[in-house]
Amino acid sequence: MQFDPLYAFVFAGLFSPGPNVILLTTSGARFGFRRTLPHVLGVAAGVGVIAALTGLGVGALLAARPGIGIVLKIAAAAWILWMAWKLWTATEARGATSKDRPWHFWEAVLFQWVNPKLWAVALAASSGFAIGLPPGAEALRLASAFSGINLFVCLFWSFAGSLLSLLLARPAAWRLFMRIMAGLLALSAVMVFL
Repeated sequence: MQFDPLYAFVFAGLFSPGPNVILLTTSGARFGFRRTLPHVLGVAAGVGVIAALTGLGVGALLAARPGIGIVLKIAAAAWILWMAWKLWTATEARGATSKDRPWHFWEAVLFQWVNPKLWAVALAASSGFAIGLPPGAEALRLASAFSGINLFVCLFWSFAGSLLSLLLARPAAWRLFMRIMAGLLALSAVMVFL
């Protein structure tokens, strides 16, 4: 059996810091590993859907209609900046108020539609690692690779965040952590346009 280079590419693309990694690490730190699991599962499902769509030719549609891409970029940047603001202004302590909660499954799924890093990795994978299967089979191949690999990536980052919370015992440490994560998330919004 021969190793499919798609898996290494997907792992590298999804493991490196981006909006999902930042949000999952922050959620793990703020709410703990167990409460972050619906967010993890939503991200894994959502990336599979996006990857499948690129395998079905959505990339060609975006290339043919650049206006759609611009609208997606603006929506992505706006949503990411709003989330960065929410992190910046969040309470310092872990789940300190009753309004604080981790993302639900469907929130995480829907976020993938405007996640610029995911679209970039999925479009590159669908065009660079296609093996000549019919569109449906190629979509299934991409969806399973993205969802399967990303599940473990998400579990790692949310667990790492939960461990990191042990180091954030002081309110000043929490505030610094949340501000760093908010800044990184805001930076990813700028990256949408590069």
